[in-house]
Amino acid sequence: MVDRKRTIRVEDDEDEDDVPLNKKMKLESKENTPLVKEEEEEVSGVKTENLSVKEDVKEEPMEEVNGEQANNEEANDEDDDDDDDDDDGEDEEAEEEQKRITNFNFDGEIYTFKERPSVIEEKEGKIEFRVVNNDNTKDSLIVLTGLKNIFQKQLPKMPREYISRLVYDRSHLSMAVVRKPLTVVGGITYRPFNNREFAEIVFCAISSTEQVRGYGAHLMNHLKDYVRATSPIKYFLTYADNYAIGYFKKQGFTKEITLDKSVWMGYIKDYEGGTLMQCSMLPSILRYLDSGKILLLQKAAIERKIRSRSKSNVVRPGLQIFKTNKNVTLDYKDIPGLAEAGWSEEMDKLAQKPKRGPHYNFMVTLFSEMQNHPSAWPFAVPVNKDEVPDYYDVIKEPMDLSTMEQKLENDKYESFEQFLYDARLIFKNCRSYNSESTTYYKNANKLEKFMNNKIKDSAEYSHFLE
Repeated sequence: MVDRKRTIRVEDDEDEDDVPLNKKMKLESKENTPLVKEEEEEVSGVKTENLSVKEDVKEEPMEEVNGEQANNEEANDEDDDDDDDDDDGEDEEAEEEQKRITNFNFDGEIYTFKERPSVIEEKEGKIEFRVVNNDNTKDSLIVLTGLKNIFQKQLPKMPREYISRLVYDRSHLSMAVVRKPLTVVGGITYRPFNNREFAEIVFCAISSTEQVRGYGAHLMNHLKDYVRATSPIKYFLTYADNYAIGYFKKQGFTKEITLDKSVWMGYIKDYEGGTLMQCSMLPSILRYLDSGKILLLQKAAIERKIRSRSKSNVVRPGLQIFKTNKNVTLDYKDIPGLAEAGWSEEMDKLAQKPKRGPHYNFMVTLFSEMQNHPSAWPFAVPVNKDEVPDYYDVIKEPMDLSTMEQKLENDKYESFEQFLYDARLIFKNCRSYNSESTTYYKNANKLEKFMNNKIKDSAEYSHFLE
């Protein structure tokens, strides 16, 4: 059964399972520690707190030392220690930085590639990537529990019981980043559909204390290589929230779903407020773990091709005339190399032309606020014909927010009137098809009122409502 339009709620209660493994260990060791009084100590029933012993000791005369001199010597010693510590720290940082650098010699040109810290940690044996599922073995259950705790902490809007159920579900697999011996840093839980050649990524998170070290990207590359080598899967699908869309885009995911709906519809979980994204994997001749180096070599090849066809790599001396006369106007023919590069006056006029229309910024701002409005959810995507069979018999000119977003990104709105027409068309269609008592009708009125108020507040665009 598919979970449709799930309502996510936050639960404040934390049970014992929600405590991370290392935190549990600290709590247990603290409970087993005997209580010791710090202020006083009892020896043979006698308090030694204020006990003093007098002894007849002959005091030998001590050499007098100037107090200021002693303080200076002590301060100098401390400064020397601090300098030594700073030097050691800088040396360690330089050594760590050097480990990340790999140099490539491509046709006589040296290219530098910097590895992620997570890659170096894996090479040094500090971390490993484990594929686990609920096979009831001790190590697997420890790793899965660590993953569950991270997912519950990093995904607070997701029900805790729901996360536990899917992580321990035997139809799901997980790839975990494990710091040796057995500390879970993060991971991905996914469900493979081998017969349909795709997998659904259900959860993906890295511990908040371990981020910005490249674990997320390195983990995804490991997952792609593993899945491609061990199964017929060619695609990944996932629902991403607003905070995760950027990460998934960097990992090759897109909002454009090319996989036919008949392949995945009814098989993956549908999350309210999430954005469905797809990743189509490359042929197996390429390793995703080598993608950074491959891109560097591709860049080198492209630069070599450019140099063979143009003189863009030639550095010319600056114009000396500006040293004596700053107000002079030059013809482009007098600038060395400019004409040879293919520059012309027509190209300059084209470059000066604005890339976007004059109303673009306002339309983008207004659309973003409309899209994030609580009443916008019924109009986010086109109406599903399978769910509402007669909709397109009644509505001859359909419109929705995702279509508007696509038109906006592709500069299809040459005027604000065109943008306003599509927005009003959404509300008109909704009121034409639905009765006044429905939630859809009421949401259309609320969103239209919100849009009109925003336009009215703008002095430049308020006249469009007259």
